[in-house]
Amino acid sequence: MGQFDWTPDEYLERIRARIPRYDELQEQAIAAVPFALERVLELGMGTGETTRRLIEAHPDAWVIGLDASPDMVFRARETYDDVQLARMQDPLPDGPWDLVISVLSVNELDEEQRRSLFRRVREHSRSLVIGDVFEPRQLSAAVEWSGGEVAWQADELAVVRAVYDGG
Repeated sequence: MGQFDWTPDEYLERIRARIPRYDELQEQAIAAVPFALERVLELGMGTGETTRRLIEAHPDAWVIGLDASPDMVFRARETYDDVQLARMQDPLPDGPWDLVISVLSVNELDEEQRRSLFRRVREHSRSLVIGDVFEPRQLSAAVEWSGGEVAWQADELAVVRAVYDGG
């Protein structure tokens, strides 16, 4: 899909134009969360749209967000307390996490970076939810590497969910 270089002010409008089922993808990612949450790590927090929906559904959750864009981090910090400038390729913040979640970010990584990320998440989290645009091969790999399942799929969009600790 290519790297997004959009500003926070135009992100939601542009992403909805580019991915008409964006809101449905967000809803399905939140619906795939397997149990009540306390500590959540969001990869690619962006404008905080996924965080907003996650907190609405799980008001007791504490979300720590990572994003590689200084503009997105600045915007997200206007609303959320714990947003860090970091890349998904960097070491993850100290867990353990009840959930690691990412919507429209993981497939920006190359294959080896995704495989490494899934391995690191399995070591530090009870569950994983990824919502993204997937080519068929990418989706199969995500399911295999995460040890998860496809929780929802429509067109080229899918949500992969994995539970590592019985939830």
